[in-house]
Amino acid sequence: MKNTISSKKNKNYEKEVLIALAGNPNVGKSTIFNKLTGMKQHTGNWAGKTVSNVTGKCIYKGIKYTFADIPGTYSLLSHSKEEDEARNFICFKKPDITVVVCDASCILRNLNLVLQIIEITDNVILCLNLMDEAGKKGIKINIPLLEERIKIPVIPMTASKNKGFKLLMEKINYITINNKKINTIKIKYDTITEKAIEIILNEIENYDFYGLNKRWLALRLIESEYDFINILKENTDITEYEVSILSKALEKACEFLYNNKINNCKIRDKIADGIIKTSEKIGNGIINSNASAYSYKDRFLDNILTGKYTAYPIMFLILMIIMWITIKGANYPSAILSDFLFSKEDILFSFFLDIGVPIYLCEMIVFGVYRVLCWVVSVMLPPMAIFFPLFTLLEDLGYLPRMAFNMDCCFKKCNACGKQGLCMAMGFGCNAVGVSGCRIIDSPRERLIAIITNSFVPCNGRFPTLIAIITMFFVGTGAYTGLFSAFMLSSIIIFGIIMTLIVSKILGNTILKGVPSSFTLEMPPYRKPQITTVIINSIFDRTLFVLGRAVSVAIPAGLIIWLMSNTFINNNSILSIVCEFLDPFASIFGLDGVILTAFILGFPANEIVIPIIIMAYMGNTSLTEMESINSLKSLLINNGWTIQTALSVIIFSLMHWPCSTTCLTIKKETGSIKWTVISIIVPVICGLSICGILNIIFKII
Repeated sequence: MKNTISSKKNKNYEKEVLIALAGNPNVGKSTIFNKLTGMKQHTGNWAGKTVSNVTGKCIYKGIKYTFADIPGTYSLLSHSKEEDEARNFICFKKPDITVVVCDASCILRNLNLVLQIIEITDNVILCLNLMDEAGKKGIKINIPLLEERIKIPVIPMTASKNKGFKLLMEKINYITINNKKINTIKIKYDTITEKAIEIILNEIENYDFYGLNKRWLALRLIESEYDFINILKENTDITEYEVSILSKALEKACEFLYNNKINNCKIRDKIADGIIKTSEKIGNGIINSNASAYSYKDRFLDNILTGKYTAYPIMFLILMIIMWITIKGANYPSAILSDFLFSKEDILFSFFLDIGVPIYLCEMIVFGVYRVLCWVVSVMLPPMAIFFPLFTLLEDLGYLPRMAFNMDCCFKKCNACGKQGLCMAMGFGCNAVGVSGCRIIDSPRERLIAIITNSFVPCNGRFPTLIAIITMFFVGTGAYTGLFSAFMLSSIIIFGIIMTLIVSKILGNTILKGVPSSFTLEMPPYRKPQITTVIINSIFDRTLFVLGRAVSVAIPAGLIIWLMSNTFINNNSILSIVCEFLDPFASIFGLDGVILTAFILGFPANEIVIPIIIMAYMGNTSLTEMESINSLKSLLINNGWTIQTALSVIIFSLMHWPCSTTCLTIKKETGSIKWTVISIIVPVICGLSICGILNIIFKII
């Protein structure tokens, strides 16, 4: 569906109309948004993908519509960031129409949110998406009866197949042009709650209060008490006099509830009970279902993927398969890309000479900046182009929420949140992406734990170092090298996950002490992934985005490395001087000065650690690539590498400071230098501690 649906001008309507798209997580809301606006908001088959408002525009029959994709949420009772964002947008941005997207295969559960939105605003349209999945499950919905009971328009839709969009836009257009106000259903609560509402309404009936629905405002006051008055202060220009009116009304209602032995928890339960009973009344008899066979298939798969004895082995197997495909698949395109990019060095060097650039600047640009860029692009791009689509396929299949479910028990024991498992999985592709993904965690304390520990899972930038060392010192070459490397790499990743849990536990009991919060995680149905869309979106939305950030920080890194290796003091380069200076300290942890210097200079991009090690050992003035893995192994052994050194480098590669891109992302997400520094210090302490213990063990042996 194109974002400009019609160019026909409606001269009677010049206003730009704001439409809010609301709904539960995982109902296809972002897909509908993309189809309507022509944008590329990323979608995934799990909850929490959208945690902020995204807007896009389209024109239909001459009217300009702005669509806002607000966060998916199960309610508006404000227990999480998503609920805050969704509620505040509908209340204070005052959309002209709110389209509530629901999953047709579980409409009864979705009605709770619909009713809460109906209490806030008059103009609501119910969009029943995923009608095709409901049909596959044998679910038939009596739409006319549903419309009659809920008293708002109901639009059946299958967004993935472009069905229902015309009907939806026609209904939106009709309400807009006719300024149609919908007489929606009214939720009836128990006698005590209704009396408390009436007390507040009698006190505030002569005041506007930002045009909010006064019955809904009364409900929020008796539910949230003074918290909602503070929210009004933050989002409106409410006067102190109006605040005093609300406070007086609230005091009278609270006194009445107290006299009837109703506390805040009980009133919340009564409000929720009223919504649920109304939802059940509306839903009674509107569904004709024969879904037993379809449900059996989902339950059978869930029994395997989330089973007590099968969940973790399957997770490890899936991880190993993904690592194997990434390793094997990335080798050839990486070599081709490397050969192509490095073959242009001489051409680029000659070009700069021909235009009169001084030779030292030519060497700095070509052998410094350009060569580092070649390394970063050729090493990062192929594995990311393979890993991210595979990861996105797991999203679309619906496996990632099940992975979070499996990990929830472990994280809860560590005073953390099960959603951290999803952020951790995103970190395999790029730790910066994993840190950004921590937005889906509601608790600020648990979000910080997830951010600080995200670098314990290796990203694509660390895979080349890990794979090279595994191959040289533990696997060797042969027919099953790729499979053995994938197994060992997966085992290292499992160790990183264990460290994530241990450090999360320590943080949760010390500087981020607190009780683990509960969260709602819906198990979405298993869906056939849209492979073409997955590949295109994962490459453009993730791979190229992450690569662009890595390239931007690799440019100054290439310049610094070249200057250090080409600036001499007493016939010694600054690079060699730094390596010698760090050598005594590094030897305590089973490393040497060259290795530690390489990790420090690899701060902008982890991909250049091995090339820097090679360059320092060979005494070259620019990054160098070895002809074969065997020649690289010989170089390392000749410079004192042993099995212990290899293990120490693997551990330190797994646990050291996050790259510069991740650090910038941490600063952006936390808004704090303090937590950024802590996110650097924590993995460094863990990595050096384990390397130091390993060094002592090897000396004793």
